[in-house]
Amino acid sequence: MTKKLVIIGCVWPEPKSSAAGSRMLQIMNLFQTENYNITFATATAKTNNAFDLSSLNIPEVAIKLNDSSFDDFIKSENPDIVMFDRFLTEEQFGWRVAENCPNALRLLDTEDLHGLRKARELALKENETNAKKYLANDTSIREIASIYRCDLSLIISEAEMKLLENYFKVNTNLLHYLPFLLEPISEEAFKTLPDFNSRLNFITIGNFFHKPNYQSVVYLKEVIWPGIRKQLPKAELHIYGAYASQKVTQLHKEAEGFLVKGFTESVHDVMQKSRICLAPLQFGAGLKGKLIDAMQNGTPAVMTSIAAEGLFGDLESNGFISDSPETFIKKAIELYTDESTWKTKQANGFKIINERFNKTHFQTKFILKLTTLKKELQTHRQDNFIGQMLQHQSLQSTKYMSKWIEDKNKK
Repeated sequence: MTKKLVIIGCVWPEPKSSAAGSRMLQIMNLFQTENYNITFATATAKTNNAFDLSSLNIPEVAIKLNDSSFDDFIKSENPDIVMFDRFLTEEQFGWRVAENCPNALRLLDTEDLHGLRKARELALKENETNAKKYLANDTSIREIASIYRCDLSLIISEAEMKLLENYFKVNTNLLHYLPFLLEPISEEAFKTLPDFNSRLNFITIGNFFHKPNYQSVVYLKEVIWPGIRKQLPKAELHIYGAYASQKVTQLHKEAEGFLVKGFTESVHDVMQKSRICLAPLQFGAGLKGKLIDAMQNGTPAVMTSIAAEGLFGDLESNGFISDSPETFIKKAIELYTDESTWKTKQANGFKIINERFNKTHFQTKFILKLTTLKKELQTHRQDNFIGQMLQHQSLQSTKYMSKWIEDKNKK
């Protein structure tokens, strides 16, 4: 039996630009495997790097903010499930979905916890080592409210599941752990990857629209790379990422081996040519796509604890984890020069991909959760009193503000 899913996108999926874009395609693939017809709708302008969803037979629909035309659209779609891409789209369109399609299951894909990322950014600015006191920020309040208004929220990191359950006290019935959904790496694929001696230099990669990525490149430039370069004077650091602004490109210094390369069509090509991936993220949340890319391509990494969060579970990492600049530099040099250690860490990465992110481990459980939820939706919502309260209060305030903006735009 064919079912209907409408995804309301915060941005167009760009799998070549961001981990969020890759994850969106993974979720689409999961639903299509379960015979869902998908429509992707967004109010944002299409970018040059946007994935062509028509190649997956997924219609693309432009929708408007603060416009009742969305009501007609969502009613005509009559979806079984509406998935909001990040809490911002739920704030904008959630009340309209609730009014026009009350029986549709409302699913929120958080991507990562924006409130946690904000807390860590605030802590970094204040030179605080503990971000806990900043967790109750405006972004967190809005995001947690959105989680309560939805029937189920997808959480990409086990660490964020624990934070929501233990710190924010969110009912576990509203949360579902769904990390990256990856194909396992075969032994044959391991053997085709370039070996230690075929690789040179260091790499870091990330979409520069994402503030943690820009900040980490600045940190590399000012703190980490001078120490590495001093001991490895012929080594280079290659910096890749979409949307490199002038403030990024001006960091390029050939004499220092600090090379801003910008956008790459294939992260696999550039990652496989590199010996080590560096991820000295100082703030952020979720799972780091650059480290997933590194493990898939057999590239060991040196990273901070924030970069490593949620990736490894009880398994050994694919490199070294350190928040000390001195230790970070020391371990980067060790991993670059010691082939035996490099091979051990590379093998760890393959094991992590296959044991912790194999899509077959998660797909059946997730679909069963949705099926059960659909059957028990009324009871599920009745048990979520906070969600009912927030749906009532937020819906009314957002609804009338939106209608006021719509009327104003008509004049």
